[in-house]
Amino acid sequence: MTGSSYIVRSISKKVWKLNADSNVYLLLFEEPIVIDTGRRSNRDLLVRFLDKVCPLNKVKHVIFTHLHYDHIGNFDLFKNAEFYASAKEIEDLKKNPYKTVMDEYMAKKFDIELKPAKDFDNLYVIDTPGHTRGSICLWYPEERILFSGDTIFNNKKIGRVDLPTSDPKRMNLTIMKLVHYNFKILCPGHDY
Repeated sequence: MTGSSYIVRSISKKVWKLNADSNVYLLLFEEPIVIDTGRRSNRDLLVRFLDKVCPLNKVKHVIFTHLHYDHIGNFDLFKNAEFYASAKEIEDLKKNPYKTVMDEYMAKKFDIELKPAKDFDNLYVIDTPGHTRGSICLWYPEERILFSGDTIFNNKKIGRVDLPTSDPKRMNLTIMKLVHYNFKILCPGHDY
């Protein structure tokens, strides 16, 4: 399915990707999981394309790699989901929503119950501070897929570490940690 430069495509037999500047991933597990929900401005794309793969009201879990506005923008499309982020992201959000989300409108709108990120059946949370101090990646060993958020990208670049909740001193350790994951497919937060 395509629409201008936007694409929904299958990454593997259980993983779908919506490319709309900020990537959204749908994992068709027994209880469907979404990783990041994209920019608010791309809301219609999630409804138009992702909903055809799996009805949005069937998604049971939404996991955020971090809480920047371009990764949380469509959280409210998933009416029957529980929401997860790292404990550090949740802490930063409570301390200073605007610095954590980096968009005043979304910081005010993003008033939901967040639970600390946890492992799900064959999907594992990896703490990866750097881009934000609470960034996480997710590892799906069955298909050797690494969901990297804004920690690393396909072009071998790393995420920015000059943002309000970044932890630049920890990024090198994070990259060294990720070297040990022998991933076959990298699923970053953006395709640049």
